[in-house]
Order: sequence, then C-alpha cells, then structure tokens
Amino acid sequence: MTTPPPSGAPIRVLIADDQEMVRTGFRFFLNAQPDITVVAEAADGEEAVALARQERPDVCLLDIRMPKLDGLEATRLLAGPGVADPMRVVVVTTFDLDEYVYGALRGGACGFLLKDSGPTLLAEAVRAAAAGDSLVSPSITVRLLKHVTAPEAEPAPAAPAKSAPLTEPLTDRELDVVRLVALGRTNAEIAAELYVSLSTVKTHLSSVQLKLAARNRVEIAAWAWQNGHAQPGA
Repeated sequence: MTTPPPSGAPIRVLIADDQEMVRTGFRFFLNAQPDITVVAEAADGEEAVALARQERPDVCLLDIRMPKLDGLEATRLLAGPGVADPMRVVVVTTFDLDEYVYGALRGGACGFLLKDSGPTLLAEAVRAAAAGDSLVSPSITVRLLKHVTAPEAEPAPAAPAKSAPLTEPLTDRELDVVRLVALGRTNAEIAAELYVSLSTVKTHLSSVQLKLAARNRVEIAAWAWQNGHAQPGA
C-alpha cells in the first residue's frame, strides 16, 4: 500500500474524469487546500492507470464511466487483489448505483463519493484516503446498511460469509471499533468516541483485519453489516 505522505508534505492527488469541466473544478478546489496538490490529470481510464503508475500519487480520484477503460477496472488495476503495491483510490461519480458501489469497494477502492456531495466532503475523502481511512458518501452508507441487513439481502461482496466461524473471536472493544468503522467513522472520530488514542484504534483495526482476513476497513465494514454489528449501539 502506498505510504502516507510525510508529515507536512502536501497530499499528492491524481484526478481522472472524461469531463474537462469536472477535472478543472476538482483541481481548482483541491489546489486551494493548504495540504493538497493535484499532480496529474487523465481524461480516460488507460491514461489514469499509466499516470498513476508513473507519478505514484498519494490518492487517485477516479470517475466510473470513462473511455478506453472504466473506473472500476482502473481501480482493480491500481488497488485490487494481487496488486503488489496498491494505491489509494477514491471513486467519485454521478451514478448512485449499488452495483457500482460494490464493484468499486470490491476492486480495492477506499472511498466512494457522489459528485454532488460537495467540495468539503471531497477534500475530507482525499485526506481520509491519504491517512489510510475510508469515506463513503453518508447517503450511500445508510442505504447499504439497510440493504445488507434486510432479511432477503444478498451478502455484500468481499466480506467473510456470515456463517464462516472466526478463528479467534473479536473482543468487545474490537467490536466497538468495527461498529464505528461500519458507520463511516474515521480513525480520529473512533478514538474520540471511545476515549482512546489514535494508535490504540489502529492497533485494534490491525487485530480485526487479521481475525477477519479482511484486506481493508471496507471489508471490515462489510463483515459488520452482514453480521449485525453495524447498528448504532449494537
């Protein structure tokens, strides 16, 4: 996984979208942030993958519907299973469809944002991805929670099956952390809510990943949704 930028260094971002107006808007806003700089732009998926491998940005912002190579396949090539040094990808799209959300997260994305979420949430998603956290648009998170916990719901992809026994059960505190991850909290927010240090949260998450055989916090959240640990106060 791409290492976080050194303390004090700006977060280097690649923007990939086939609409020049969108790229210009994102670049204008992100470059106005004191801690973020746009280092590359791509108008199609193939160019995005090539530039990402060349520039090694801290975060890649990818649209889904792009020429030559769509954003989901580009995400798999940059962050998916089997990638030796996966990058941090946030999918930013107009299309609020469950199949796209699942495809992006299964492909290794650490965030999924709607273009109408606003510039503030865009910057937060970039910062969260750079720090190793994930951010999914709140409206999508709520819908996924309802969808996956419904009686007839199909299991979310990329999560351990509900019936699969854990080799080692999660502790109560680990379950607290898992629940907050599933509700979309960042590590800093989890630390504040549980009155523990940031390093303690990271230690718990590392332990949870090992126990669940989860590749990232998105898969941790998916496990929580499937197993009834995603409700507030669960």
